[in-house]
Amino acid sequence: MCIRDSLDKCIGCHTCSVTCKQTWTNRSGVEYVWFNNVETRPGLGYPRRYEDQEQWKGGWVRTKRGKLRLKSGGRLHRLSQIFSNPKLPGLDDYYEPWTYDYDTLISSPTMDTTPVARPKSMITGKDMEIRWGANWDDDLGGTHERGHQDPMLKGIEDSVVFELEKAFMFYLPRICEHCLNPSCVASCPSGAMYKREEDGIVLVDQSRCRGYQECNSACPYKKVMYNPEDRVSQKCIACYPRLEAGVAPACVRQCPGRVRHIDYMDNKEGHPHKLVNEWKVALPLRPDFGTEPNVFYVPPLAPSAFNEGGEFDDTKRRIPAEYLRERFGPGVDAALETIEREREKTTRGESSELMDILISRDWNDLMGPFTQNPAELIRPPVTR
Repeated sequence: MCIRDSLDKCIGCHTCSVTCKQTWTNRSGVEYVWFNNVETRPGLGYPRRYEDQEQWKGGWVRTKRGKLRLKSGGRLHRLSQIFSNPKLPGLDDYYEPWTYDYDTLISSPTMDTTPVARPKSMITGKDMEIRWGANWDDDLGGTHERGHQDPMLKGIEDSVVFELEKAFMFYLPRICEHCLNPSCVASCPSGAMYKREEDGIVLVDQSRCRGYQECNSACPYKKVMYNPEDRVSQKCIACYPRLEAGVAPACVRQCPGRVRHIDYMDNKEGHPHKLVNEWKVALPLRPDFGTEPNVFYVPPLAPSAFNEGGEFDDTKRRIPAEYLRERFGPGVDAALETIEREREKTTRGESSELMDILISRDWNDLMGPFTQNPAELIRPPVTR
């Protein structure tokens, strides 16, 4: 199974996040959880600074002998901290979910001033002060204060400027990567995490999970979350009940920008296969983590930079090449050159298979073999 996102087309509307939330995590115990989230880059992400593996110890490293080893340590080391894991993001790193005191607005008597619905914690039920959220730095919000904390800016701080005329941003929609070499599966001491043979989806056997959260530590993308009410780890399941009925995942089907494609990678006529293996413009997120993710991204074409006279300089991109290389690997330069070359062909009136795939004029092309309309499925009657 392969999912592909085109970052130039993502408009940051969060429709994928909301539809996923309403489908899977709109319940007690996972109020803070977003299996699908959309981040603005540069930014800290969700949870904060999840990409800093010097802090979180996620993913794989290669030993001096050339073997792969979990960055979180060997079996004995991980066993020693199984009941007190120091490498876990806390609620402050995600965010404390909140709602509002809507009853005050609805039942407030007539008065000269406007009633205020104070934010209330969904964890404690008490009044709270909002300090962070799942997309707090959306659209570069607060970046002038926190942007330098983006782990990907380390070493290239001088080439990234947050002044209005020189700033850049792009949206990064994220779900579980359903990796070929998932570090979360390798780290699970109870054997609850596994990868389905038929499609490669990574799942958690809820009956076997003991809530050790070693999977959370080992996942470099921090897409395994803990449900304190059920006392188990939970994650994106790629909407596999929908897939088994021939229906595309909710995030794919509901995306208004036609950003996501889904198909089996061995389908050579499928769009993901062509973008990844033929055109080589869809790249994995943080390949240096060593997990071989199955979600690929078409990197964004940056707007032109400004010259000293305040005019566009078409010879320079506004997004530093180093920033994109750190995120998508060394193949990003060739990918962008291919996209620009094919785009220029269309401006000359020539045809381009790559541009046709990226534009996706036919909505069904996004969904590979999963084109079944869920509204047309025959549902068995509910018996009480």
